[in-house]
Amino acid sequence: MLAANTYRAKGGQQKAMVVRDVCPVCGAQHFKNNGPIHHGKQNHQCKACGRQFVLEAANHMIAEEQRTLVERILCEKISLHGICRVVGVSIRWLMNCIVTCFKALPDHLHVKPLASPRDVIIGRLEVEADEMWSFVKQRTNKQWIWIAMDKQTRQIIAFHVGDRSHDRA
Repeated sequence: MLAANTYRAKGGQQKAMVVRDVCPVCGAQHFKNNGPIHHGKQNHQCKACGRQFVLEAANHMIAEEQRTLVERILCEKISLHGICRVVGVSIRWLMNCIVTCFKALPDHLHVKPLASPRDVIIGRLEVEADEMWSFVKQRTNKQWIWIAMDKQTRQIIAFHVGDRSHDRA
């Protein structure tokens, strides 16, 4: 037997909850608990066919205005988990949304190469340098990463991994 209930959750999302008491594949009523899934709900496994499922599965329906909001927010310098918290979507949904957005883009993006390799574009280049450190296996084995980037485009021009000596800088 299958029952479906629709309700509005926090954030205005419409959700449909499916409550099962049989296997969704074979319809068998004999199943066992199979531990929790990644977000804590009880997972079950059918004894007849081996299919794993959740008894109370919630189907989240993301509204179109939320999708456009996510596409606009992705252009900002906000973490992916921050976007998930603000918009009220899961990280898995967000990653799938990003993949579909990138697949919709054309391959060439209308970038025109230089007419000839001898053409030189003269411009002013402002470079920023930054450093950060991490360790490998032990905290006593510090490795410094030096990064040089274009100030305007934030494009990485060069980097160096080594110690923090004057010569390396």
